[in-house]
Amino acid sequence: MLRRLHPEQPESFSFTPANLAWAKAQIGKYPEGREASAVIPLLWRAQEQEGWISKPAIEAVAEMLGMASIRVLEVASFYFMFQLKPVGSLAHIQVCGTTSCMICGAEDLIAVCKEKIAPNPHDLSDDGRLSWEEVECLGACSNAPMAQIGKDYYEDLDAGSFGDLLDALSAGTVPPPGSRRGRSASEPLGAATSLEGSAEHGANASVSLAETLGDTVARITGEAHGRQRPDNSPPAASDAAEAVRPAALTGPRAGGADDLKRIDGVGPKLEELLHSLGLFHFDQIAALTPGEVAWIDDHLEGFKGRVTRDNWVEQARKILAES
Repeated sequence: MLRRLHPEQPESFSFTPANLAWAKAQIGKYPEGREASAVIPLLWRAQEQEGWISKPAIEAVAEMLGMASIRVLEVASFYFMFQLKPVGSLAHIQVCGTTSCMICGAEDLIAVCKEKIAPNPHDLSDDGRLSWEEVECLGACSNAPMAQIGKDYYEDLDAGSFGDLLDALSAGTVPPPGSRRGRSASEPLGAATSLEGSAEHGANASVSLAETLGDTVARITGEAHGRQRPDNSPPAASDAAEAVRPAALTGPRAGGADDLKRIDGVGPKLEELLHSLGLFHFDQIAALTPGEVAWIDDHLEGFKGRVTRDNWVEQARKILAES
């Protein structure tokens, strides 16, 4: 498929100060002379900030990486995850059309998009707030049919629930992501037959974080918690706990540090990062407040959001209870 730059381009592009700092940190991960390896992360952050990849954005990334603009354009035009024309100012809807979803009703979802957004993929709705496209498998086959909006998945859809979802978005609300048939993850529709446990959304850290931050339809500015709403208004104070640095130890207590790798999702690198932040013991993590979790999540370079995503606080409390 031939992919070209949109004929109408903005005059300029620049990263927000926080995103610029983030981009420079990504470049610093690569050896001297290999800065071009950061081209995909930088293009992706440019798209997260603006919604699509413009010619000025390509040129800005090329200048930062010491690359010819045509080389960056080659990357942006090769990978279909990069949007080369403006998307809806509120949300871009990606409907999975691969086998499982198609069998389970993806064509009905596409019909809803044509009716409520625009007749053709990538065209903007009349008010310019929504756009849509059909994409290849997004890996949620057991909960088909589904659609992705921003970073979040909306699963177990049908024409009715999908239409309601689009109406809710248009009305200015952010529908909670996840299943529209009550599933927490990919358990059977009837009831779990193994690994039985809570099926509440509270057990799904990804959904909980998305609901808290309104991440589905947010632009990424790199500022507080990295989110900015499409209307450019800052997140409300209630959207997330205010980040507060937790009390830190200068070193482990007598007897040595706890094996923090017992927390699911913590490997040697993350354990090292936690030590650098003065966290050596399970009771420190178990006692973290929401504000302290927010601060740590924002300071785990390369692993941001992992404390919330993997629910480290509850894991640490469970480990302590079993000790």
